[in-house]
Amino acid sequence: MEASLTARDRVGIQDFVLLDAYTSESAFLDNLRKRFHENLIYTYIGTLLVSVNPYKELDIYSKKQMDTYMGVNFFELPPHIYALADNVFRTMLSEFNNHFILISGESGAGKTEASKKILQFYAVSCPSTKLLNNVRDRLLLSNPVLEAFGNAKTLKNDNSSRFGKYMDIQFDHQGGAVGGHILSYLLEKSRVVHQNHGERNFHIFYQMVEGGEEDLLRWLGLERNCKNYSYLVQGGCPKVSSINDKSDWKTVRKALSVIEFSETDIENLFGIIASVLHLGNIKFAADDRGYASLNNNQEMHWLLGIPAQVLQHGLTHRKIEAKSEEVFSPFSVDHAVYARDALAKAIYGRTFNWLVNKINESLANMDSSRKTVIGLLDIYGFEVFSVNSFEQFCINYCNEKLQQLFIQLTLKSEQEEYEMEGIEWEPVPYFNNKIICDLVEEKHRGIISLLDEECLRPGEATDLTLLEKMEDKIGGHPHFVTHKLADQKTRKTLERGDFRLLHYAGEVTYCVVGFLDKNNDLLYRNGKEVMRQSKNTVIKHCFPSTEPDSKRRPETVVTQFKSSLVGLTEILLSKEPWYVRCIKPNEAKQPGRFDDVLIRHQVKYLGLMEHLRVRRAGFAYRRKYEIFLQRYKPLCPDTWPNWKGTAAEGVHCLIKHLGYKSDEYKMGRTKIFIRHPRTLFATEDAFQVCKHKLATRIQAKYKGYRSFFRSYFRLMCTIQTATKIETCWRGLMARKEREKRAWAVKVIQKFIKGFMTRNEPSCNDNSEYLAYVRQNYLIRLRENLPKTVLEKDCWLTPPPIMKEVGDTFFNTNYFRCSYNIQHQTSGVTSSMFKGRKENYPLSVCRPFLDTRIGKRIQSFTIFLEDTYRNYMVKYDRNGFRPRVRQLIFTQEAAYLVEEAKIKQRIDYSSLKGVSVSNLSDNFLILHVTFDDIKQKGDLVLQCEYLFEALTKMSVIANKQNCIKVVQGSVRFDIQPGREGFVDFKSGQESMVYRAKNGHLMVVRLM
Repeated sequence: MEASLTARDRVGIQDFVLLDAYTSESAFLDNLRKRFHENLIYTYIGTLLVSVNPYKELDIYSKKQMDTYMGVNFFELPPHIYALADNVFRTMLSEFNNHFILISGESGAGKTEASKKILQFYAVSCPSTKLLNNVRDRLLLSNPVLEAFGNAKTLKNDNSSRFGKYMDIQFDHQGGAVGGHILSYLLEKSRVVHQNHGERNFHIFYQMVEGGEEDLLRWLGLERNCKNYSYLVQGGCPKVSSINDKSDWKTVRKALSVIEFSETDIENLFGIIASVLHLGNIKFAADDRGYASLNNNQEMHWLLGIPAQVLQHGLTHRKIEAKSEEVFSPFSVDHAVYARDALAKAIYGRTFNWLVNKINESLANMDSSRKTVIGLLDIYGFEVFSVNSFEQFCINYCNEKLQQLFIQLTLKSEQEEYEMEGIEWEPVPYFNNKIICDLVEEKHRGIISLLDEECLRPGEATDLTLLEKMEDKIGGHPHFVTHKLADQKTRKTLERGDFRLLHYAGEVTYCVVGFLDKNNDLLYRNGKEVMRQSKNTVIKHCFPSTEPDSKRRPETVVTQFKSSLVGLTEILLSKEPWYVRCIKPNEAKQPGRFDDVLIRHQVKYLGLMEHLRVRRAGFAYRRKYEIFLQRYKPLCPDTWPNWKGTAAEGVHCLIKHLGYKSDEYKMGRTKIFIRHPRTLFATEDAFQVCKHKLATRIQAKYKGYRSFFRSYFRLMCTIQTATKIETCWRGLMARKEREKRAWAVKVIQKFIKGFMTRNEPSCNDNSEYLAYVRQNYLIRLRENLPKTVLEKDCWLTPPPIMKEVGDTFFNTNYFRCSYNIQHQTSGVTSSMFKGRKENYPLSVCRPFLDTRIGKRIQSFTIFLEDTYRNYMVKYDRNGFRPRVRQLIFTQEAAYLVEEAKIKQRIDYSSLKGVSVSNLSDNFLILHVTFDDIKQKGDLVLQCEYLFEALTKMSVIANKQNCIKVVQGSVRFDIQPGREGFVDFKSGQESMVYRAKNGHLMVVRLM
């Protein structure tokens, strides 16, 4: 609230308690009008919220707005229904007690919408789990169901609640909505059979006829035309432009499913609604003796599965019991119509109660642990029509009781706050409406007692005899007047059948006609018996056979309503109260129109001026010391910028500096109380001036510091940038140096291992070293070749690994013969691998031999005319397990041999191709066809003399074009339809292993 005090002249005051002329209705209305024309529809009276219906959509109910008001101090933001809902919720959680919000106002003032907004706020703000979301959805969707069955269009409101509703929302200790319970009060059942001109029956009838599916209407015997049903056309407006019955029907169908109504229950419920419409179309005619008879039986077929003959007899006869005998007395036409309408009202009324109980079952919380509760009471406001009947009498009596409770609770809360703060309580004068409540409800003398006596007494009791009895018993009461008792001037405004009550909200004239019938609301006993023969399970539940058929008359409607109000009062007295007062700005439902006369009347009967006087009787403004000091401490040099003592001491120092007079304030235990709004406004104005001065000083200081720090920050940024670049460069150089050293270590280790194993057969450890020795020897040999071939002693001594090559060179004749062959073979190798495989240059210095096996296997020389032999390492196709084998090439095929046993034969004709990588590894993959069922699949081999073996095979088998050098991975067939892969890459260390993806990984030294 304090944050918006400066805007008070343009948009009015946000809290009427701060109004200087708080006793003036004109000042009250003027403030309300200012805010209304600025679309500020909410205003406080302390913690009471006044809401004016804008009759248009306002962008103040979004999710963003809800988030804004969550967890914020009540007066910190502009008035809003979300602020009140949040404050109630947080107070409930902190104090762990029960609360209720009373929403009141006349029809069309926006009570139902206010209730919806509060429910929607709790749905968003409460903790969310799957279970809590289910409860939340049921709570929200119970509204459209109850609106459909309990709301109707009236002259003042297109969606008027024709029953009172009190809903309890149950919360757990964390604030999650875990359940709920609904109580309903005084459903206007007479609307089922009669509507005034310009009004409609309950929404559900029109929703079913307009929105029901074709199959459903056919099953229920209904037509899609409201004008065909007597109970729907009495008001003359079955269709309303502001109501979309088809859309509302879909909403109700969905809501019933979410609330967990079974399909059977839904079918039975719709069957009852249709039956009420059919019942209204039943017409009676007088027979020869003047008794009622049915002149059409067409509608009887659709009535709740009751045999037509039984229903016909029940609608035209009354059961009378005389001692042990039962006699059926026929009805006149008027009595038959009354019995039919009474039955329709009873069916609908009991079905509505069943519906509320069914919703309560769905909302019930099964956890027995203690729960806190927030109640929402959405009840009819004070009603004054041109003709006021029994319903208005009950509604206005309810408002008298609630006003009495309202004043009591308001005074009680004020007195408790004063006592808690240690401030002397001064009695507040106010109008006590107990005199009016006693006039209505006093035993033996009140209007309710007189009405019941007249309903129950034997003889011909009429509405006029009731009026005479009231004139006789309470004629001298100052708040009661009739045509007979009035003076000459007042008598002109009263009809002979009227009586007038002077309520707290003003005078209301009631027409006594219909009071006795509506209060009796009798259903003949045989009508109940007829209903018990229905096949509809809901009707059987509503008219149970266990219901006692007492010969005593049941309680009258007004007595039941009085008992309900007593129960409601007890519920409300056990909870902490909060209030929302709804106001209708005009009768035409036009946005922006402010009708002073209408609003002045509502302000009076809502008791707003009374409530304001109670709130202002003592002190207009009260705040906790901490909040007051935090806002206004800049006004005193001793409290600004930081106060070291307690908040109470700081406030005392502050108000002493401001010059508050002793009669303008009181210091409580935790709050400061300020008597007059002008004192607060003067403080606020001083704060606004001080705030601007502080802002100027802060701005000047800020600009100076910003100028200094801007240059300082630039220098620091430059230094930091240079430091970062230097750090990154040093890191990069260090990483490169580390990589070089790691590479050098591996090369040296490789060289030492090769030197130590130089005299052993070639293997992974010494292969590169031996290649280096050969290359070095050949280079030196190139520089020191003998002048002639005959200079045998001039040849350089070869290393042990090249002893065979040395002998070959020394054997001049062999050298001459093999020179041409070697030259041709090296040409083939060069054409296939030069520039395509990394380790090709190392093979140039190696002469090719016909065999690499020292001692031949004699058992094979008999039948294998081999041309080349070499050792190989074969890798299994499944699992890649290495196995040493001999590879032998003949003129017709290649053989894989293990210890004189042929493991696999590969015909050259079935050899599709050979794959090798472009890296320095020594792997080859032989791809074969699967024409022969004995063929096992492609071979993965590793050969030290790779170039020699491939060159020999290409020459022998004429397969030069089949050898392919590939990059990356090589695919091979394990068996038909199943494939494998060999992946090649360079690394810091040579290795062969099976990778996680199932491929064979070959890593060669970079």
